[in-house]
Amino acid sequence: MSRSALVGNVTAMLEDAGFLVSERCAIRPKSFDIAARRGEDLVLLKILGNIDAFDGTTGEEMRRLGTYLDATPMVVGLRTRDEDLKPGVVYFRHGVPVFNPDTAMDLFIEGVPPLIYAAPGGLYVNIDGDLLSDERRERGWSLGQLATELGVSRRTVSKYEDGMNASIEVAIQLEEMFDQPFSSPVEVMDGAEDVRDAEPTPDDPDPESDDEHVVHVLTRAGFTVHPTARAPFKAVSEDDERRRDFTPMLTGHSAFTRSAEKRARIMSSLGEVTQTRSVYFTEDQSKRESVEGTALVSCEELADINDPDEIRDLIRDRSQEPSEA
Repeated sequence: MSRSALVGNVTAMLEDAGFLVSERCAIRPKSFDIAARRGEDLVLLKILGNIDAFDGTTGEEMRRLGTYLDATPMVVGLRTRDEDLKPGVVYFRHGVPVFNPDTAMDLFIEGVPPLIYAAPGGLYVNIDGDLLSDERRERGWSLGQLATELGVSRRTVSKYEDGMNASIEVAIQLEEMFDQPFSSPVEVMDGAEDVRDAEPTPDDPDPESDDEHVVHVLTRAGFTVHPTARAPFKAVSEDDERRRDFTPMLTGHSAFTRSAEKRARIMSSLGEVTQTRSVYFTEDQSKRESVEGTALVSCEELADINDPDEIRDLIRDRSQEPSEA
């Protein structure tokens, strides 16, 4: 299956599941392919045939964007270099959850999250330690007796009951032994942080030299500007003053070419899904004030404005008001 067809299939699946899905980010560079929202759940998806193509720089970018946009980054893929991805299993690449389309369908369509995750050494599950402890005591078994049945140490059983995750082989043994499951779902929509150590948000990359004056103006207007490296926009700009009438902005900057117009249109679609404003700063004066909801502001106009509130008002007047879930 081609990657284009795979993206189309995943998009259709998300729409069937009731997600609002953005236009595909069919421009380069791009750290993700689509954004999708259902209620309070916002996901940024990279869709690949071979997940080995997902590199560290892209993983860092997606994790940063997840933080700034309150979204969960994910990768949907078919295989690695060596094997197909197993259904019902969550993998990890550079701190981002990865799973195959069957697992995605279970999660998004059926509402059934995966139970198994891959980590060094094999496949593992979350064990409900409290339930295991209750069942062991009800059967009248000691820690040592259960350890003998499982072929592990007493200390290991104690750790299972304290919340340590177990191999899938042990989980199967427990299920057969007590005739009930003890595994709990991997919370993929929360970034699967229940089965891996939370990693700090990577540092922002430096802005490109051509963008420094735009960053300066936005900073003076009260925004914290987070430059991007591979997103379809140059930055995510957060309002330092946290005004209720001003959400974070997707920010672009270049000469206003046909490529820039396409990028601005994609930013509009992403803004609708992520519930953000979008603004494109142009090096040349345009007769238009917006592209499908993305505000167009020339750098010449910026240079003529000294009052930060005027900059805010200009962006607000020309951009589309973000809709709420």
